Amino acid sequence: MAQQVPIAENLFTWPSDNPALIGGRSSDGRVVFPYRAHRLVGGVREELERVELPRRGTLWTFTTQRFRPPAPPYAGDDEQSFEPFAVGYVELPGVLRVEARLTEPDPAKLRIGQEMELRIVPFGTDADGNQTMIYAFAPADGGKGADHGSE
Repeated sequence: MAQQVPIAENLFTWPSDNPALIGGRSSDGRVVFPYRAHRLVGGVREELERVELPRRGTLWTFTTQRFRPPAPPYAGDDEQSFEPFAVGYVELPGVLRVEARLTEPDPAKLRIGQEMELRIVPFGTDADGNQTMIYAFAPADGGKGADHGSE
């Protein structure tokens, strides 16, 4: 029986009602994403503390991918079922900026500075027939984007 599985280990907590991205914090307070076990700090290899990152942030910049990227490395939908999607950087307060797919493909519904919230969404199917899941960010205002706050 097929199940939902993360596209890669240690990207986000799953399954979870409140999933979070997983980062690594070093002794100097710096956070990296995606999580990795070690990092050089002052020329010394250091083990990183595994931390959950904030679920909300603000949209720092974005663009829309209107054509299917070449495969490989792109592992998404086939040519016939491809749909345009948005990608951007979401600034997680006081931590870092994360590159992510955005759930809203319409650029008219997105704006720089917009509050975004983490979602776990379907991506494709793995070799075992399982549905692969990726992280993405959705507008926290329901996608009002450029109209949000205007009169």
